[in-house]
Amino acid sequence: MSTAKFTAPVAKVRHFLQMSDFSAEEYAYLFERTRIIKDRFKRYELYHPLRDRTLAMVFEKNSTRTRVSFEAGMNQLGGSAIFLTSETSQISRGEPVEDLARVVSRMVDVVMIRTFKQSVVEKFAEYSRVPVINGLTDDHHPCQVLADLFTYVEQRGDIKGKIVTWVGDANNMLNSWLQAAKILGFTVHASTPPGYAIPDAMLKAAGDSVKVFADPLEAARGSHLVTTDVWTSMGFEAETEARKKAFADWCVDEEMMALADTSAVFMHCLPAHRGEEVTAGVIDGPQSVVWDEAENRLHAQKALLEYLVVGEVKS
Repeated sequence: MSTAKFTAPVAKVRHFLQMSDFSAEEYAYLFERTRIIKDRFKRYELYHPLRDRTLAMVFEKNSTRTRVSFEAGMNQLGGSAIFLTSETSQISRGEPVEDLARVVSRMVDVVMIRTFKQSVVEKFAEYSRVPVINGLTDDHHPCQVLADLFTYVEQRGDIKGKIVTWVGDANNMLNSWLQAAKILGFTVHASTPPGYAIPDAMLKAAGDSVKVFADPLEAARGSHLVTTDVWTSMGFEAETEARKKAFADWCVDEEMMALADTSAVFMHCLPAHRGEEVTAGVIDGPQSVVWDEAENRLHAQKALLEYLVVGEVKS
């Protein structure tokens, strides 16, 4: 008599490390799930698909919105979140990333990492038994752009065929926007100051999805969404004064927004410096959706957590 035992094949663990990790169909699904989950939340309807599940949040870069949105989101889904930093874990003592991944992923159900190098989240994901989410690296910020895309879809409809204008630094946010444009079929008009050009590799990967403009006003002409970020990203503080001079003409102001489409919205991932990358009149004006955008980090990430941990939900 045979004693062979048969087990079902183990499903491949999915990670969200950059926008290119998901397809257009998956983003459409996530936008719809975000809408449903947000609506349930607004109606005070309990929804706990992640009951008894745990999220580990690993922070090497500080954040307000990332911590609050993930921690509150996991709680609202019925689970719990553990907050780890370099100072409160063995990371600062040089524990290899792969060892940390092997241990932590045996104790929790999903991991979010906010750090500097993209290679850190990729290495962690390689050795993790559970889904890993990129909460931000120097190269990518996919959770923010996921929320931004949902915000546009929620307020204006399908983004396919539209123009998104990026004004400012060629940073991780722009990289994620370029990846999203290629997947979802919209065009990015990008304008960066001299000396801060978009890296060739980023341009090559974006292909026809990006058009580069020397003049930020021309980049905004006819746009459906205008967005920017701080001039000095975390980790580049030594360049602050030089960047203030170089970026002086790359401030999103009322003149720039007036050149955009009449239905255009303004977005900013926050925190913002009024009078630098954006005027108070724009960020606090009628075209600004930054507060909805910030709130939607919570709901979009809940849909992402649900998808990565339990898979597609049909209700």
